[in-house]
Amino acid sequence: MMAVWIQAQQLQGDALHQMQSLYGQHFPIEVRHYLSQWIESQLWDAIDLENPQEEFKAKRLLDSLIQELQNKAEHQVGEDGFLLKIKLGHYANQLKSTYDRCPLELVRCIKHILYTEQRLIREATNSSSPVGGMMDSMSQKYQQINQAFEELRLLTQDTENDLRKLQHNQEYFIIQYQESLRIQAQLSSLATLPPSDRQLREPALLSKRATVEAWLTREANTLQKYRLDLAEKHQKTLQLLRKQQTIILDDELIQWKRRQQLAGNGGPPEGGLDILQSWCEKLAETIWQNRQQIRRAEHLRQQLPIPGPIEELLNELNSTITDIISALVTSTFIIEKQPPQVLKTQTKFAATVRLLVGGKLNVHMNPPQVKATIISEQQAKALLKNENTRNESSGEILNNNCVMEYHQTTGTLSAHFRNMSLKRIKRSDRRGAESVTEEKFTILFESQFSVGSNELVFQVKTLSLPVVVIVHGSQDNNATATVLWDNAFAEAGRVPFLVPDKVLWPQLCEAINMKYKAEVQSNKGLSEENLVFLAQKAFSSSSNNPDDYRSMTMTWSQFNRESLPGRNFTFWQWFDGVMELTKKHLKPHWNDGAILGFVNKQQAQDMLMSKPNGTFLLRFSDSEIGGITIAWVAENPNKAGERMVWNLMPYTTKDFSIRSLADRISDLNHLLFLYPDRPKDEVFAKYYTPPLSKAVDGYVKPQIRQVVPDFATANPDPASVNPSYMDQGASPAPPNHSHTYAMYPPMADPVLDGDGDFDLDDTMDVARHVEELLRRPVESQWGGQQS
Repeated sequence: MMAVWIQAQQLQGDALHQMQSLYGQHFPIEVRHYLSQWIESQLWDAIDLENPQEEFKAKRLLDSLIQELQNKAEHQVGEDGFLLKIKLGHYANQLKSTYDRCPLELVRCIKHILYTEQRLIREATNSSSPVGGMMDSMSQKYQQINQAFEELRLLTQDTENDLRKLQHNQEYFIIQYQESLRIQAQLSSLATLPPSDRQLREPALLSKRATVEAWLTREANTLQKYRLDLAEKHQKTLQLLRKQQTIILDDELIQWKRRQQLAGNGGPPEGGLDILQSWCEKLAETIWQNRQQIRRAEHLRQQLPIPGPIEELLNELNSTITDIISALVTSTFIIEKQPPQVLKTQTKFAATVRLLVGGKLNVHMNPPQVKATIISEQQAKALLKNENTRNESSGEILNNNCVMEYHQTTGTLSAHFRNMSLKRIKRSDRRGAESVTEEKFTILFESQFSVGSNELVFQVKTLSLPVVVIVHGSQDNNATATVLWDNAFAEAGRVPFLVPDKVLWPQLCEAINMKYKAEVQSNKGLSEENLVFLAQKAFSSSSNNPDDYRSMTMTWSQFNRESLPGRNFTFWQWFDGVMELTKKHLKPHWNDGAILGFVNKQQAQDMLMSKPNGTFLLRFSDSEIGGITIAWVAENPNKAGERMVWNLMPYTTKDFSIRSLADRISDLNHLLFLYPDRPKDEVFAKYYTPPLSKAVDGYVKPQIRQVVPDFATANPDPASVNPSYMDQGASPAPPNHSHTYAMYPPMADPVLDGDGDFDLDDTMDVARHVEELLRRPVESQWGGQQS
């Protein structure tokens, strides 16, 4: 999303003047300009301006702002920089003296500035651009939530005032009621008096009693009306509370959990929980205030029972508010940091659970303990149906108990499981073709705690994202496939852990592209051409048209159960091998665009035949998992004047752990241009290993170099011709620049296969060959050669 400040600077006319008028001594525009990125990345909305307890958060932001300004000032250089350094330092001191005693005012000021800038940008663009629309919907959504909280605050304040008024009136009613009892007692005592005295005093007492009773009758009706009006207002508040809670828990929190799930596939980070926690805490406060009001209203009713429907209404309200707070507490017990979704037994792992309302409901006063258990998919289903699982588990986790800790500075209540380990796993009977790496488990976190002086006791449970348990590293790639499919295609509110058996090809492309970019740690994802190549591989198709694949579906079996035609591995296993190889050894070359990669042998041949001899490209091997090969165009040694494309046997991780791709390309003197026409040194030289230093104490340090036969000669007879091998790779040289190459003895085995591929495995291991040469006396081996 484009930064707000970048867009604000593009405002014109009246909008620009309005924007400029936001700034002054209270907040200089230079501070907004030089700290724009920092300002827009802070969670200003997470701070409740009406809550004095939030002042420490505001103070932290003020201190950070001043520190950022000072850092910016220190980094200014030159003549202009000197003046700016003084100015920014002055602003840092000015802001400190202005807001040090009232940091919440700084937050109020910046919130107002950001909100007004966004409004002005929105009005200027009329939300015509997707960026404007995104920012608009985001700020509108936050604005609606904050407006609803303001409405709830006013409603709660209104019912508080009504409750106090009701209490005052009821207390006065009770006093008058006591007065009527006193009058009745006086009338009763007249019976003991002589008739003359009784007749003298009785009329006045009867009149007084009649007046008081009439007042009591009227006031009883008024009190009943007050009670009903208050109950109706509480009903309205609870209705709005439910709506607000639904937006926050069922929309915002569920979206956060979905982002967390996609982050498991390499999606963007799910983001912090500070804003969500601030909303949940406001909900908790408002719910608790209303609950206390309803209880006080019930106490007043018990103190002075008046016949009518109020008793039933209050019971209803009490039941509703308890449901609301129960939903809030149980829904905000969440997993902040998920356990690894591919879980290896006997291996340490971690997780963090958090209660978003722990600070507000005083749960931290008696910190609860959280227990972690691993359960199967079936047990998870039973748990969500509230069936009695009799505390069953599907394995044993060590260090699976943890006490929640309250962090005063951040206001968070969380439990950090740092040293869990799955000691053993109990697997269920598998269905059909399902393998162990398709079986899903989950970590159940559960706790019990009370809120409000033990008034309400809650049993809370939350399930982790599905985990696949493995016992050996060789199972990792298949387990990752299960997790990838689940994270990408799980639907909200599903029965654990159902996923569709088939998905549209574009959906799968999105998932594997996300995974690829994350694994390779690159912004350069899979291009449309790459995805067409993958579709051809997945569907055994030859079409080059992306539109042909848009409506095609891929099943789970095609993805990672059935082997590709003519291969002993699945589509996913091949793709995962490419990712692993690129991640470990080829990342810089992929980012440089040096690796075409997703090209088959025929395509490579067609591309290279139109290029000069010595042009080469890098493509991932079709026949081997995690392999990459070099294809290049050169003369056919068997037929003068004819050109052909050669393919080197694929390199794997094992090869690159001996010698890097760049060094291997450097070693191969016949490779001149990276397709289409880039000199190889221009692309790869920065990755070459520097030359070895000279001999120390008479010892020469050995170095392994890649050698291939001199394929330019006609089909050589090993008995009569010594094929040459290059021990030193060089880029295309200027015409008069000479190179000296060492000549190695001939090799007995043929080294070309029928397709013109070099099979290095069928020759001699290069490393052993070089080591053997280096064991020979230095004088005879290297005499007369340049080092």
